[in-house]
Amino acid sequence: MSTRKAAVPTPVAQYRYSVQWSPEDQEFAATVLEFPSLSWLDEDQFEALRGVERLVADVIDELTQSGEPVPQPISTQTFSGRLNLRVPPELHRKLAIEAANHGVPLNKYATELLTASGSSPVTQEAWLDHRKNR
Repeated sequence: MSTRKAAVPTPVAQYRYSVQWSPEDQEFAATVLEFPSLSWLDEDQFEALRGVERLVADVIDELTQSGEPVPQPISTQTFSGRLNLRVPPELHRKLAIEAANHGVPLNKYATELLTASGSSPVTQEAWLDHRKNR
């Protein structure tokens, strides 16, 4: 068994990056969630990522030197587990009815719907599949 500790990523590496092909630019566009105004274009997807990482490092240095707050990486933020949603009354009613039909509290039903959906559209079938596979 190894006693070696996992390396802590650099602050720049802790941000949430995305690299996608941009048909409009005919290049890869790299973005960072915590700095929505920053992006980097490159013909190579890895170079696009490296470019936006260097840009983030430069911006962090500038913010630090000027005494401005540096956005906290979402990966290091603490979440309470509480999420208050405002939904239309008809959707609230529909969810309450569906939860009652399945014999579960509304909060549990909504949580399981969100869990089952991941990043795909929420459907009752997805929720039922999620319940069966637990």
